[in-house]
Formats: sequence, structure tokens, C-alpha cells
Amino acid sequence: MSNLYGDYNLKIDYVFKVVLIGDSAVGKTQLLARFARNEFSVDSKATIGVEFQTKTLIIDNKTIKAQIWDTAGQERYRAVTSAYYRGAVGAMIVYDMTKRQSFDHLARWLDELRGHADKNIVIMLIGNKCDLSSLRAVPTEDAEEFAQRENLFFMETSALESTNVETCFLTILTEIYRINAKKTLSSNGDVEQNTAGLMKGSRIIVPGNEMNGAKKGCCFAT
Repeated sequence: MSNLYGDYNLKIDYVFKVVLIGDSAVGKTQLLARFARNEFSVDSKATIGVEFQTKTLIIDNKTIKAQIWDTAGQERYRAVTSAYYRGAVGAMIVYDMTKRQSFDHLARWLDELRGHADKNIVIMLIGNKCDLSSLRAVPTEDAEEFAQRENLFFMETSALESTNVETCFLTILTEIYRINAKKTLSSNGDVEQNTAGLMKGSRIIVPGNEMNGAKKGCCFAT
């Protein structure tokens, strides 16, 4: 079971770098603010370049430090932000479910991610702003189909109402931890606990029933 942990003084067992990517104004910064500080700002400005927040959690009695990088969605920053994919063991591709264009651009973002990041990176698709259900432009079924085709976790969120925000971050971080823990157990104990090294050679396979929890939409019960 996973839960949040507030004491930063104990030994950190793992540090996981996760990047947030997607078009500008889909709510990446708001999702991160809600997860890291439980804040939401109606006056949030576009991210310039790259920013990051950290959050310490307990997963399976291990202390995990999540380092979440918020990348700008504007075209002119993409050459800069692509360098920050290096070392990432998780990625969250975010679209605005009220803007079809942001969903249509997912394939491009996914191609860029897979071109720069480790091939075994854990990826979650996030449809944000599910509180604006009357303005929905992307059916949940379309996103589920895309996620299944590309082997991604999927969840709909609302940073405004805090719907599924903690759940989506915990889901991806737990999956990253599971892979790292498995690699650690299968080693002889001589491998340095380097996240990039531990991830190398681990194929991400998400069976149907394991996806069920992460595929739920806005009404997912937490």
C-alpha cells in the first residue's frame, strides 16, 4: 500500500525522475502543484523552460523521493526541454479533454519522448480537466484505445477538484518502484542502486486486469 510521507529526514531509498509533457495550457503545472503542495492557482502562467518539484512518499515501506519535472509545452522550448528527458524513469503525457487538438498531438509527444528517453520508461496518459464534463471534446473511449495501443497507463484527472491527481502519481511511481525492486532482487547485490541502470533491460508489460484501476475515468473511486 502507498501513502504520503511527510518526514524528509530519513534515508531515501530511491529517487525517481518523472517528466510531465504535453501541449501548453493542458494543466501540467497545476497537476504538479496539486500533487506536490495541494495547491491550485487560477492565475497560473505558462511554464518557461523547465521547473521541478519534489515529493517524498512511502511505497512498500521504502522511502521514495519523486522528482517531477514540468516541461514547457511551447514549440520554442522543446529543443531545450528534450535534454531533460535524460535519466527519467517515468513520464506523464497530459492532454486537455476539452481541447481535441491537445489529444491529437499525443502521438507527436510520444514519439519525442521515445526518441529521447530510456526505452523502458513507464508512461501514463492523463486526460486533465474532467471537471469540465459539459465541454468534453475527447471521449474516454478514444483515450482508452490510444493508451491500450501504445501500452500506457491512463487516467482522467481534475487539478481543480483534485480528482485522481494523487492516484495517478502514486500509480506511476508504484509501477516504477515495482520494476526497480524486481531488478534489485534479481541482481547479486553488486549493482549500484542507480535508477537508470536498474531500469535498463526491463520490459514494461501491463496486463489487462492491472490496467483496470488506471483506466477509470473521472468517477474513479479513490
